[in-house]
Amino acid sequence: MADRSAARKTTPAPQPRKATAKAADLDALIHERSRLAILSALAVNSTLTFNELKQLLDSTDGNLSVHARKLEDAGYVTCTKSFEGRRPKSEFALTAAGRRALERYIDHMERLIEATRGH
Repeated sequence: MADRSAARKTTPAPQPRKATAKAADLDALIHERSRLAILSALAVNSTLTFNELKQLLDSTDGNLSVHARKLEDAGYVTCTKSFEGRRPKSEFALTAAGRRALERYIDHMERLIEATRGH
């Protein structure tokens, strides 16, 4: 029987692709699931109240409060506090800086996905 291994051609190992985007360069503030969800919800709604966000994200008061505050401190969202009757009302909106940051994040993720898929 003939030796088949001698007839086989060796294929050179594929060269690693140079990714145009690196996972380490993602905006860590936005990359956290709850904060990404808050920004995404505000990107398609002009404003949302605390309770609307809480219900939409299925979040607890404390969790939403902490993540919203981090986004507010970064200048990505604004929080307007008022009263509706005697009840406090917090209303959130995406800032121009927040929209730009979200768009950069999405662009970055799309480049990572393209590099992963080899396109």
